Amino acid sequence: MTHTEIEITAELVRDLLRDQHPDLADHPVRLGARGWDNQLWRLGDDLAVRLPWATQNADELLRKEHIWLPALAPRLPLPVPVPQRLGEPSALFPRPWIVTTWVPGEPADRAPTGRDRGGRLAAYSGGFAKQLASATEMGLIPDPDAVRAVWEDAAAAPDWAGPALWVHGDLHPANVLTADGTVCGVIDFGDLFAGDPACDLAAAWILLPDGTADRFHAAYQPAPDAATLRRARGWAVLRALSGILIGEAGVRGRRGGKATWGPPAHAALRRLIADRSLPQGQAGIDLPVT
Repeated sequence: MTHTEIEITAELVRDLLRDQHPDLADHPVRLGARGWDNQLWRLGDDLAVRLPWATQNADELLRKEHIWLPALAPRLPLPVPVPQRLGEPSALFPRPWIVTTWVPGEPADRAPTGRDRGGRLAAYSGGFAKQLASATEMGLIPDPDAVRAVWEDAAAAPDWAGPALWVHGDLHPANVLTADGTVCGVIDFGDLFAGDPACDLAAAWILLPDGTADRFHAAYQPAPDAATLRRARGWAVLRALSGILIGEAGVRGRRGGKATWGPPAHAALRRLIADRSLPQGQAGIDLPVT
């Protein structure tokens, strides 16, 4: 992570608004959350300001959201943050930023029960091995051989041969909002891409309770074949390992760590190991890229 050297404060957000979008500058400003790539600041009751504060590619991700989400949002089944304004780099803040609609709800990683992700899963074998080794050395993985078996089966599955489909690309608990035990919104579309739907199908193990993967895939359209579900398990393993490591960093008070990411990631890995047979069913709604 490369946190910005500029401290982001409510005063800075107001100054940026006053400079580029003065009609919004009088709305109350308060911190909403510090995410992996961006900080989120509430702007009144209905808007939010997102400013990159970590990772070099956060700027590109924000611009991607600003371009695509206004067109995609009306076609999605859940509320998502819709960009309203774009803030350009300036002397006050050297990176782009956006004003979006506010989606109410609590991030699912706080109420627990992954870029360029559309390519070949096997290309991530090096990253998988490194993450598994790190987590195992920390004593966080009781059965690394079982985890490795899930990954190897997924990486050996045939590649996606269908048309490129819209994929969120980062469906983990911190990017899914809940209210009263129900999913009520999806946020952070910076990793939006067109490619293999297996990346988002990993949500069946990452986000949902035990024993629900088959029901999820049965409701998903178009129906996935067995190879797609095998790849989805691989993406889920990657997400789980990443969440476990980030969660442990949070427990240890390390910069960039998020303790709430650990419990749902551990639960996901347990589900993946326990679910040895390939899920049978029909697999969310994908919109073909045109």
